Amino acid sequence: MNNTHCGRYASRPLTRRDMLSRTACGFGAVALAALLGDSDYGDSAKAEAFESTHSFGPRPTHFPARAKSVIYLYMDGGPSQVDTWDPKPLLTEQDGKPFAMKMEPTQFNNNGNTLGSPWKFSQHGESGTPVSELFPNIAKHVDDLAVIRSMTSAFSEHTNANYFLHTGSGLQGRPSMGAWFGYGLGSECQDLPGFIVLNGGLIPPGGLDCFNSGFLPASYQGSIFNSNDPPVANIRRTEASDLLQRNKLALLNKLDAGVLDRVGHVDQLESAIANYELAYRMQVAVPDLADLSNETEATREMYGLNAKTDGTPIFGRQCLLARRLVERGVRFIELTCPSVGHDRWDQHGNLKGGHEKNAAAVDQPIAALLQDLKQRDLLKETLVVWSGEFGRTPFAQGTNGRDHNPFGFSLWMAGGGVKGGTIYGATDEFGYKAVENRLEIHDLHATMLHLCGVDHERQTFRFSGRDMRLTDVHGHVIHDILS
Repeated sequence: MNNTHCGRYASRPLTRRDMLSRTACGFGAVALAALLGDSDYGDSAKAEAFESTHSFGPRPTHFPARAKSVIYLYMDGGPSQVDTWDPKPLLTEQDGKPFAMKMEPTQFNNNGNTLGSPWKFSQHGESGTPVSELFPNIAKHVDDLAVIRSMTSAFSEHTNANYFLHTGSGLQGRPSMGAWFGYGLGSECQDLPGFIVLNGGLIPPGGLDCFNSGFLPASYQGSIFNSNDPPVANIRRTEASDLLQRNKLALLNKLDAGVLDRVGHVDQLESAIANYELAYRMQVAVPDLADLSNETEATREMYGLNAKTDGTPIFGRQCLLARRLVERGVRFIELTCPSVGHDRWDQHGNLKGGHEKNAAAVDQPIAALLQDLKQRDLLKETLVVWSGEFGRTPFAQGTNGRDHNPFGFSLWMAGGGVKGGTIYGATDEFGYKAVENRLEIHDLHATMLHLCGVDHERQTFRFSGRDMRLTDVHGHVIHDILS
């Protein structure tokens, strides 16, 4: 029999037993209030009590942090490792010949011959790190980069690989890494969300669940900011005065509090209350963030805001906003790619045209971001990560594209305790599979958390009878790339 009721249904009054079970912790709060009122107890206790109940405030780390913020440069679609950060001369020698290694099943199984890279590699910096000519500007900063050439993924399809990259699980519904960072570290900015996604126009396959809070409290989910001005819709109030808006919020909070009194703890409602207050504060913070009039023309030129290449002004604005968000204490910022007329970095055909347009859109802005952070003495406390969800095959798909390759691909990290000028791991002579210091996405997550002062094995959240964590039961810190 269906037990339905109208929307005005109210729970039955509490029994004495229910009342005691729900308010037991409140007796401790009464005692704490008395202690806080005692000057002998000290102001430190007040501060600790405030931090324990304030969901957005900074939290103590497990050990001293090297990085305070993370900027994650997400290269949607899977850049080719053998055309960017992992040169393989043998590919050039055997271009057009049958591929000499066993081919694993691919996404489309339209496998062709060995495909040499259309781009030359040159050594740069004091470290002599090889970089493809796709990235002439980022190449100037290789002594700040730790290039990892042995990353692997457990998935070769975009949606599952994106969930795996972002949440540590290939299934939908787990918390995003940005949500985990906010949960573990809190935020140093009270007027902006702790986890912000700067959307260049391409939301990854898998959708907004890549940035979700999963089973963590809803207040930790990613907030999507667009690349235009203002970056958040409806950021300006519609009420005639600030007082009128505050009165509306006060009434809303009163009604919400009444519901909480009746039904007890409800994460969605409590998070909504916190988010309403945050949204109110964002009405001042977001327009100030988006106002670039106080940036010099030299800075705007450096980031490529006036560039003519497709996507560069959009991604340049994102990178500049990322720097401004770091300055304001936002904990985790992810940037997504702009559309340049090709399918992201996902070149199943026309590798040369697609990778060149995607690289041109991001090369100048990323180099500017690294330079700007360094000039402002922020790079040492900001972790910058560049990565796609997997790599691409060293053999052709058809004649001039590359299929998905999860068996060995490249990414890089910079700043925030990373040892610059480092190359870690290796793929085979064709760049197909990781053969030295093979890594998993869990290792990347563990290292990112470690640099922010968090032990990935100790940061857990009790859900469904189990202590859950970003790295599940896996993950090792990559100590060899740490300074």
